[in-house]
Amino acid sequence: MVRPPDEQAHRQAVARHAGLTKPAGSLGRLEEIGVWVSARQGTCPPRPFDRPRVVVFAGDHGIATNGVSAYPSEVTAQMVDNILAGGAAVNALAANAGAGVRVVDMAVDGETNRTVAAYKIRRSSGSLDVEDALTEQQALDAVTAGRALADEEVDSGADLLIAGDMGIGNTTPAATLIAALTESEPVAVVGRGTGIDDSAWMRKTAAIRDALRRARKVVHDPVALLRTAAGADLAAMSGFLAQAAVRRTPVILDGVVVGAAAMVAEELVPGAARWWMAGHRSVEPGAALVLEHLDLRPVLDLEMRLGEGSGAVAALPVVNAAIRVLGEMATFAEAGIEGPTESETTGSSPADAAD
Repeated sequence: MVRPPDEQAHRQAVARHAGLTKPAGSLGRLEEIGVWVSARQGTCPPRPFDRPRVVVFAGDHGIATNGVSAYPSEVTAQMVDNILAGGAAVNALAANAGAGVRVVDMAVDGETNRTVAAYKIRRSSGSLDVEDALTEQQALDAVTAGRALADEEVDSGADLLIAGDMGIGNTTPAATLIAALTESEPVAVVGRGTGIDDSAWMRKTAAIRDALRRARKVVHDPVALLRTAAGADLAAMSGFLAQAAVRRTPVILDGVVVGAAAMVAEELVPGAARWWMAGHRSVEPGAALVLEHLDLRPVLDLEMRLGEGSGAVAALPVVNAAIRVLGEMATFAEAGIEGPTESETTGSSPADAAD
């Protein structure tokens, strides 16, 4: 069960913004974001995040052998090592934002460092155009692993969570999930992913079309949908995002792959989306459908499509700025500055008052 954010803290944050030394609404979405954090923390003013954490879910996908990516599957394991070594984009962006990074091997088709493989479900997934991505038990185990990872991070002091993805071919199952849950056609969700050419784009579209024939039959059963058309990495992400909401821990969502997992997580635990903020608007076509489906507005629009959690971490400094504005700006009374008149606050004119 997901409890809603704190309405009293929300109201207090809105009222505090009205009394800060600025015209009402003059900081735009920074004001909205600060109020959002207050409601999720249950306090006003909000506290700066002490321990934001990024968990990158890595996994390979059988569909990659169909030529739907510009990179070979071997890159997934290599990138896991790169993240462990601190050399990936998510590491640099997390360092800038003061966040820690963890990578977990859920289904990499190769050997990885034992420190990241404790929750590994299998090597790669089934090729979803012709078979299920997972068995029923593997899907359940992956969701359970994701929940356990969220619990581990929250129990260790994490007060903000970000899910990231790493896996060659993972935008194909992501697009399939999005198409199934939004009743969209493949051409509406298929993007260029790692930078594929027209021939690969057509192969990817055909693969999603074939996967959708089976996915649409189980669209109302989230675990069956993950089994049919996801993979252990996306299934674990779904469990992770759902459990973060259960634990009342705010989340910044990344791009299209994490967004697809989030859509399934909302099916697993209705109401979970109220604990999530969209970090950015990915240029992948399916990302816009995710934002519309979950009713989320992105913080940034930087034309990114990398994954790894990079867009969400890039948004974190803006979120931190919103927190500081609400918590550290002086009120008119504290600064000894004459505040707005009642008509300016309410938007009415003296003539309106006379009427």
